[in-house]
Amino acid sequence: MWSGYSASLVVVFFLVVAALFNLSCHSRHVEAAASPVKFLPGFDGPLPFHLETGYIGVGENEEVQLFYYFIKSDSNPEEDPLILWITGGPGCSPLRAIIQEIGPLLIEPVEYNGSLPRLLPFPYSWTKVASFIFLDLPVGTGFSYATTSNGAQSDNFLTGSNAYEFLQKWLVDYPEFLSNPFYVGGDSYSGITVPIVTEMISNGNERGIKPFIQLKGYIVGNGLTFPDEGNYKIPFAHRMALISDELYESLKTNCKGEYLDIDPTNLLCQQDLQIFNQLIEGIYPNNILEPICLSDDSSTLSSLIMLNGQRRFLYDKHQKLKNPDLLPGLKCRDDWNKLSGYWANDYRAREALHVRKGTKGEWEHCTSNLPFAMIINNTIPYHARLSKKGYRSLVYSGDHDMLITYLSTQAWIKLLNYTIVDDWRPWMVEGQVAGYTRTYANRMTFATVKGGGHTAPEFRPLECQAMFERWISYKDL
Repeated sequence: MWSGYSASLVVVFFLVVAALFNLSCHSRHVEAAASPVKFLPGFDGPLPFHLETGYIGVGENEEVQLFYYFIKSDSNPEEDPLILWITGGPGCSPLRAIIQEIGPLLIEPVEYNGSLPRLLPFPYSWTKVASFIFLDLPVGTGFSYATTSNGAQSDNFLTGSNAYEFLQKWLVDYPEFLSNPFYVGGDSYSGITVPIVTEMISNGNERGIKPFIQLKGYIVGNGLTFPDEGNYKIPFAHRMALISDELYESLKTNCKGEYLDIDPTNLLCQQDLQIFNQLIEGIYPNNILEPICLSDDSSTLSSLIMLNGQRRFLYDKHQKLKNPDLLPGLKCRDDWNKLSGYWANDYRAREALHVRKGTKGEWEHCTSNLPFAMIINNTIPYHARLSKKGYRSLVYSGDHDMLITYLSTQAWIKLLNYTIVDDWRPWMVEGQVAGYTRTYANRMTFATVKGGGHTAPEFRPLECQAMFERWISYKDL
């Protein structure tokens, strides 16, 4: 009898061990599984779209925990394209894209009164025709975090690798999207990140890595691409009548087209640049059409660019808009950006989004002091290789952006040396010229957004939504 009892205990013991082992094996999947979000604080009633949020661990021992927002297409999510969207910076959270640019919500543009900012339905969301994964990338962005100090370090290649691993694991959790057309998209500094991630996915597909991703192309808006972007600011300023013909000719002669790394002994060039900087001091670089007011907080630096491999800020003063036309309820546009922080740092918002407690401190629109190494400052070769593989691409520029000008974007596209198949022409929205477009033999569509800034959808949401919907549906702009 005793031996039979012992045998039963042994069986029970092994069953318990097996159960614990099975639980351990599946713990990552349980933690990584997304959580549906039905309500958000500040929004009246249930959300009129499908939103899920969650984390997926990547890297060695999954020490990088990437946070994401998944929003299904309003139209036909079973067949509509799936977009991985990465905001610029590096280190800027795509939450801003969701509630201020291309997502289905708009944070109400009114003065902050101490209460939780309100969220409103946004009629110009790109999620009307595509499903989006908005990813906090690189690690340290938004609500993404690392479990070790080593995991917190990142660079361009690690960011691309993390994004690819994230996507593979996400598609394992969401196999119903394996057959959907897939695109990578982003703006601003993501002009560096998007081509890198796209090529990694393409190379993985070619090597037979599973799951196979139905990669069709990529989207870049006002994207940083190569180190000489800043050299185009002066010809842009001349075209926009911000400087005189005489100063422009003198700058060209004395600086010989190089306005970034100036020979300190070239006094004539230095003098011309000093005059130039004085003339544009009162111009808001993100959109030269809009007026500015100087912030009392000059410690915040918002505009940066890659120059010769270094992270440099374009302006030493933080500027924000005074009474922008599109935001009549605010004194300054930057106050609109602050509302995102007030909302995202409210405990009710974090709970609703299923943010893990104790993992991140204050949410920042763009993470300061991000330990990120910019080891790639030129993605023109990536565009060239992706073009040879036949991928589609949409490259757009707000034509009043002086940070990454449409002139510099046109310059690197020209270097690809592809034939123009549909020459420069206007594209229309509601009977009005919304911008100009041109398409190339490498299946690249370039479009300007008339009146758009950096980034274009923030300033021209109706036009940009129409542009995206037409392009993603293989229609002419």
